[in-house]
Amino acid sequence: MLIRRMRPADVAVAERVSAEAFLALAPAPSETGPPSRRSDVRAERWRRRAAHLLRHDAEGCWVAEDDAVVGIALALRREGMWGLSAYGVLPGLQGSGIGKALLEAAIGYGTGCLRGMICSSHDPRAARRYRAAGFTLHPAMELSGLVDRSVLPLVDGVREGSSADLDLCDSVDRQVRGAGHTPDHEFLMEFSELLVCDQLTGSGYCHVVDGSPALLSATSRRVASRLLWEALARSAPAASVSFGDVTAEQEWAVDVALAAGLSVYNEGYLCLRHMRPPTPYLPSAHFM
Repeated sequence: MLIRRMRPADVAVAERVSAEAFLALAPAPSETGPPSRRSDVRAERWRRRAAHLLRHDAEGCWVAEDDAVVGIALALRREGMWGLSAYGVLPGLQGSGIGKALLEAAIGYGTGCLRGMICSSHDPRAARRYRAAGFTLHPAMELSGLVDRSVLPLVDGVREGSSADLDLCDSVDRQVRGAGHTPDHEFLMEFSELLVCDQLTGSGYCHVVDGSPALLSATSRRVASRLLWEALARSAPAASVSFGDVTAEQEWAVDVALAAGLSVYNEGYLCLRHMRPPTPYLPSAHFM
């Protein structure tokens, strides 16, 4: 078994390995049926995200190879914060030590980083590895369902953002989680809608993907709640929305979601090292 750096030619097969690994997970409590395969749109986004990480974090992207790629671990590093963007081993090979070796390689990319974050699934094997690596496991929730449009409030102070707002986004990130997201904001804007609130009482932003909040950061709960309400309002009337990795520290988000008619479920863990859960904050599962 060879653990080596990922190459651009590995991206397509890495996506398939990731998809198969997550498909093999037992259904989460929020799932009403068996896990579904990634859509073509989501698979293409995964490949684009992996290519983005290869450009900016080549030393954090690893694969396990045994004639073919059988496992992957993609990590990023942003201003002193390390994060695990993707991690998986093909079914049938899990539990054989491949995942442990991949995680060790990816964590090595974080040498010198002050903080670490992982948005973990409910897989107990992954949780065991993250805890052994020094991460504190914070139980997380997923909020999902159809938005009750009859209760949507009129939100003021929130506008559509642009590339001119990226410095503001990074400034908010540094206040809330101790590190910016450059260059991930620019990448996310390729397929997300950016909402921004910048007032005397506080600032914040939210990336909205397919009608669901994908990353939200704000300097106050009031601003965060405004952004979340506006994100939910922009969902399609008949489309289900969901967002996860919500810890108990984000009660403002739970309150908004429940008021909007969403349901709350147990999910996985927000795994943190040398930091407390940032708040008000809804992390990206892939960019932390």
